[in-house]
Amino acid sequence: MGRPPADAAAMATPERLLDAAEQAFAQGYGAARLEDIAAAAGIRRPSLLYHYPSKDSLYAAVVHRTFARLGAALMAAMSRRVSFAERLDGVVDSYAGFLADNPAHAHILVRELIDAQGPGRDILLEEVVPLLDVLERFLRVEGQGLLRPELPVRAAILQVAGAIVLRCAAGALQQPLWGPVDHARALARLLFLKEV
Repeated sequence: MGRPPADAAAMATPERLLDAAEQAFAQGYGAARLEDIAAAAGIRRPSLLYHYPSKDSLYAAVVHRTFARLGAALMAAMSRRVSFAERLDGVVDSYAGFLADNPAHAHILVRELIDAQGPGRDILLEEVVPLLDVLERFLRVEGQGLLRPELPVRAAILQVAGAIVLRCAAGALQQPLWGPVDHARALARLLFLKEV
């Protein structure tokens, strides 16, 4: 791994470490090496260990930061003063945009879902379940009378979210598999709303 770009030197060391760690953990927790992460952040391994005393603590910080940022983006979309359908679009667009801008996060999510015994399992449960609770409550309360009555709301959330994660994690296979356009917004409307 190379040295960080010149503008990275202005960024605080913990943030540089988290950015470098995201990229490394996207390739798999086991494959990520602290020496490589430190080098990518422009420091040495002992300095990394000063900020994050273990690989697990660094990984936990990456996952916590990811969900804090994602939660903030989703809350902003849910609280807009527009129609419910437009807020639903905003939630889908925020999630898809977040993962498109941060493809390493999609890789980390997929890897943790596959490796149910991985180090991030408990962290994901701590972070994903509350976020799902907020989304489900938003849909049930704000969408009252607008949602399909037979809709299993939580399963529908996971269906849409899973499709977006998988598309983002696919990288170069996105276009051949899904085509040139992301249809997540249209599919969410068809899935959730009584009238589209």
